[in-house]
Amino acid sequence: MLSIVVPVYNEKPYIDATMTALLNKAIPGVDNEIIVVESNSTDGTREAVLAYEGRPGVRVILEDRPLGKGHAVRTGLKAASGDIVMIQDADCEYDFDDYEDLLKPLLTYRKAFVLGSRHTGSWKIRTFDAEPGLVSFLNLGHSVFVLLLNVLYRQTLKDPFTMYKVFRRDCVHGLKFECDRFDFDFELVIKMVRKGYTPIEIPVNYKARSWAEGKKVRFIRDPLTWIRALVKYRFVRIFEP
Repeated sequence: MLSIVVPVYNEKPYIDATMTALLNKAIPGVDNEIIVVESNSTDGTREAVLAYEGRPGVRVILEDRPLGKGHAVRTGLKAASGDIVMIQDADCEYDFDDYEDLLKPLLTYRKAFVLGSRHTGSWKIRTFDAEPGLVSFLNLGHSVFVLLLNVLYRQTLKDPFTMYKVFRRDCVHGLKFECDRFDFDFELVIKMVRKGYTPIEIPVNYKARSWAEGKKVRFIRDPLTWIRALVKYRFVRIFEP
């Protein structure tokens, strides 16, 4: 069983395409459960999500207010019952056709933790043309944070902050998660690494969207939370009391 956790907030232009792709996704030998965590959107996304409630293999969880992507993913993880868990955003930046390659190392018991790497031979992972200066700044920032994580945790990862994180559900057993925003991407990888799981990185297709298209990362607030996560989780207890 594969549990696909889909955090959703203000994704009206993309949610139907995402859900259609997920409902049509068939992987031989694997059953899917789609767990949609909707965070009380203001653009009509909640109503669109509710149209899928009751479909076979779909579970919809409604949050009272938006508390961040990390909070939504944590809610989805608690509801997951599959042997394998995959995190899937609703923004259509990633390619659903990469599922088979991402799952293969887990289905063959080669690895318990897989990352879908957006790097394809270049250090740049974002290439949208509307804001070239901003894109260069984002790519540089990504490289800096990857370097910091690799140095602090003695890793050689290329894209630890990818959305595509796939792992056996028992890998996170006992881990304590607390991040609510995009710092959850840092927290999950760091705590899995500290627990002893070194991920394998599988190349995936990726097409970044701009802020005009709905990107939600905030320039000052989010990098500060990333720095906090990098330092804090190097030393604190990672397991539930």
